[in-house]
Amino acid sequence: MRVFFDSSAFAKRYISEPGTDKVLAWCDRATEIGLSAIALPEIISAFCRLRREGRINDTQYRQLKTLLLADIEDAAICDLTPPVLAQSIASLEANILRGMDAIHIGGAVALQADVFISEDARQREAAGMAGLRVESV
Repeated sequence: MRVFFDSSAFAKRYISEPGTDKVLAWCDRATEIGLSAIALPEIISAFCRLRREGRINDTQYRQLKTLLLADIEDAAICDLTPPVLAQSIASLEANILRGMDAIHIGGAVALQADVFISEDARQREAAGMAGLRVESV
């Protein structure tokens, strides 16, 4: 099963917070993990914010980054191709979304994901309208 994660959902794989158990369960069920090309900088940005806020230290930051980089070696990474951008624009025009949220939807559609994982209700609604099976974390 190809499971596509929004960045904030996939970040729960590394930072324990509500929804982490669900993310780990979906990762275990997946035969392939799909991510948008924007997921890496978005997740690293979240790690940097946690470090700035003192919620993780430098060593923890490096460990999390190393784990993330190792995990994405085996992931299906969807680039910003014309079909991804077209789906992103269609999602933006039909829904109330942030641009990056629409790019994740475009990537999931392009990769023909079996399930789209997000914690954002608007993004899940838009993903459903784009024909994706959605799950909340």
